[in-house]
Amino acid sequence: MSNIALLLMDLQNDYYSTFEGAKWPLSGTEKASENAAILLAQFRDNGMPVVHVRHEFPSDEAPFFVPNSDGAKIHPTVTPIEGGPVVLKHQINSFRDTDLQRVLEELNVERLIIVGAMSHMCIDAVTRAAVDFGYECHVAHDACATLDLEFNGVIVSAHNVHHAFMAALSFGYCNVQSTDKLLDLVR
Repeated sequence: MSNIALLLMDLQNDYYSTFEGAKWPLSGTEKASENAAILLAQFRDNGMPVVHVRHEFPSDEAPFFVPNSDGAKIHPTVTPIEGGPVVLKHQINSFRDTDLQRVLEELNVERLIIVGAMSHMCIDAVTRAAVDFGYECHVAHDACATLDLEFNGVIVSAHNVHHAFMAALSFGYCNVQSTDKLLDLVR
């Protein structure tokens, strides 16, 4: 079990509809965060590695995750422990221009359970990149959130966006399961 880590992606205040002043609330962030917190507690109870990833845009003109803002802080439901690894990123892919790869190597990680936001962006990008780097990946689909999208005048519901990306990841990249099923990997 020691070669598996929990990777919590962008569970930051601006994504929570219950956070006053949220700049980019997603659909279902609170429920996804509840499930992420269950996995987080299990990893901590077992003394297993946990890596948080936090996104900040490089400019104060950003639509959300403005540098040094309360909205860019990790949500209290999944707060990192003092001194625990927190990777700061400025790109969609968490491996790009960060030390995520080095952090995972130092922790001797070979497998990842991935949770967070957004399903169609950062979850998709980090999972595909991690697989390309040789990690065995597992995504907790009920611990991820996204939002409605529009393409060519068609609104695609967050539910459908999420399911389409989970289906694509499970088709060729990783194991996509519920939080309960993935807990079996770390019990």
